[in-house]
Amino acid sequence: MARYTGASCKLCRREGQKLFLKGERCYGGKCALGRRAYAPGQHGQAKKKMSEYGMQLREKQKAKRFYGVLESQFRKYFEMAARKKGITGELLLQTLETRLDNVVYRMGYGSTRAEARQLVNHGHFEINGRRVNIPSYLVKVGEDIKVSDKAKKSVRFKEILDITGSKVVPKWIEVDQENLTGKMVAMPSREDIDLPVQEHLIVELYSK
Repeated sequence: MARYTGASCKLCRREGQKLFLKGERCYGGKCALGRRAYAPGQHGQAKKKMSEYGMQLREKQKAKRFYGVLESQFRKYFEMAARKKGITGELLLQTLETRLDNVVYRMGYGSTRAEARQLVNHGHFEINGRRVNIPSYLVKVGEDIKVSDKAKKSVRFKEILDITGSKVVPKWIEVDQENLTGKMVAMPSREDIDLPVQEHLIVELYSK
């Protein structure tokens, strides 16, 4: 399974804004973007005029990095959205939001999407009573998500809950924190997705 293994803070610096890929670190003084607010590399501090293509590319890269997916998978999601009726850009973000690792993150079981992805990889979640360890699994409306009994006994999982237990859960997900279960009750709308992404630029880029 391919995934980005480089320094997360370099991605924030490249995009020129916080992508919150390191959890609590992003809110403190150790944030790399706060100390070096320019792109990485020897030409990072050079002032460049952004072309139309450059702006479209940056939006696509930003969205990929928010959700932790690589190019081939991201394009696959775009093609899925393009085949549906509706606004392609919004449908793309909607599809990305329903990935299991993102839903787990939205439920509060992980300080970052990367941490939620790792929990899914380790088989700590069940969907409709069946263990699922595929982060890219697309959760459907009405499916029940449950923390496995093994995970409930894990010291690390309890530490994660202590950190993220007060996290605000979006309205398209219901969570029972006492029983560590949840359900996707609706598809997320664009208003529910709080990411600073201009999805129409992504559509323009792929439509060339």
